[in-house]
Amino acid sequence: MTKKMQPAQSLTFYGVEGESAFPKKFIGDVKAGFPSPAGDFMNEIIDLNKYVTLHPAATYYARANGVSMEEDIHDGDLLVIDKSITPADGKIAICYIDGEFTVKRIRIDTEGLWLMPTNEQFKPILVTETNDLRIWGVVTYVIKKVI
Repeated sequence: MTKKMQPAQSLTFYGVEGESAFPKKFIGDVKAGFPSPAGDFMNEIIDLNKYVTLHPAATYYARANGVSMEEDIHDGDLLVIDKSITPADGKIAICYIDGEFTVKRIRIDTEGLWLMPTNEQFKPILVTETNDLRIWGVVTYVIKKVI
């Protein structure tokens, strides 16, 4: 179950409340090759909250708004964010920079810390001492609608 929290300029945050109200039947792993009679194996139940939540007290959801990360994240995708994970080079993070939330990939090199978009129409942001940056959390899952 989720609880809507304060919206940000480019993200709407949701908190996690307990277990899902409706656990779904889980057919197990499926191959992307020959079809199989998956319905014969529907004996397990999966709770998606438990599957995507490693640290419930530190986990939030957010809906992406925008196209700066379109290689990894599309407008409207649901992001699962874990605030207890240490940000690191290569991770996708929710960043609060100069009063605004943004989703970017962290890159650390000899020049410093960069917030990297994946859409080439957007410029990387080199974080300097004049910026107010807080890494709010690390994105652990991106849930996409495919139809």
